[in-house]
Amino acid sequence: MATPEPASRAVDVPCVRDSPSNQTKGHGGRQLTDVEWQKLNADTALVSDFKQAKLEKEARKNWDLFYKRNSTNFFKDRHWTSREFGELAEIETKDESRSAQRILLEVGCGVGNAVFPLLEENRQLFVYACDFSPRAVQFVKDNSAYDPARMSAFQCDLTSDPLRRSIPECNVDIVTMLFVLSAIHPEKMLAALKNVFDVLRPGGCVLFRDYGLYDHAMLRFNKGHKLADNFYVRQDGTRAYYFTEEYLSKLFTDVGFDVASNEYVLRETVNKKEGLCVPRVFVQGKFIKPSQSPSRVTKLLNADEEKMVSQISADV
Repeated sequence: MATPEPASRAVDVPCVRDSPSNQTKGHGGRQLTDVEWQKLNADTALVSDFKQAKLEKEARKNWDLFYKRNSTNFFKDRHWTSREFGELAEIETKDESRSAQRILLEVGCGVGNAVFPLLEENRQLFVYACDFSPRAVQFVKDNSAYDPARMSAFQCDLTSDPLRRSIPECNVDIVTMLFVLSAIHPEKMLAALKNVFDVLRPGGCVLFRDYGLYDHAMLRFNKGHKLADNFYVRQDGTRAYYFTEEYLSKLFTDVGFDVASNEYVLRETVNKKEGLCVPRVFVQGKFIKPSQSPSRVTKLLNADEEKMVSQISADV
């Protein structure tokens, strides 16, 4: 269920951190023109509740139709993931035993544009890959590079299907979430992240990139596509949410993650043939499942024991 991401050449642009004093017509990642600001503020009418309920009910069907139309041809392979996230690179070791193996889970794997390049680059990875769309998962399994000894792909609704049915609890070292949380209804985002939290080992991390507020794709929506603040529906029925740093951080911390990094990333999508250069705004972060220290566990156990003793004394 990887949401559409620019396939044209991306150019790095310096990014300025957000600040409360810089919120009038944009944020630290991007400032808007007067025309852009007026267009956003004029778009106040929301899609009807009836249509919104229909979009939610048919979300899986819409993604399946997306992959039926586009097959494996829509996205380019994401060779940039190990460059952006050093955690995905091989760990240098003289020992080629299984002890060097790391477990990766990619949620919203689509047709495998990220996982197959990673498996090729990193021999230490075993990958669990899941997607909302059964058709996308079948494309992954039909890929000539699919090796059941190194990869397990399965269909999953991240908001309701427990990942523990397919993955041992607290077994995953790294989770990648690339342009997937934005496709989920905001009311269900916490459930999706809690699902991920349950299979991630203590000390493991989520590597995240998704659409940021005021991304060019957000500004292109015309009236009649707005579902809620920062949440829109495309022509094909798939949906996209555009994150602020603050909202993303709150989602992860509410579930129990620690924030290691979380910032706007600016890119420019360049189409030389059409002479276009448009600003893209993404949010990129690393979120860690905390390791509970022995001292903390001991304190909790001691507190429970003291409560039991007090209760017994009171009963006597």
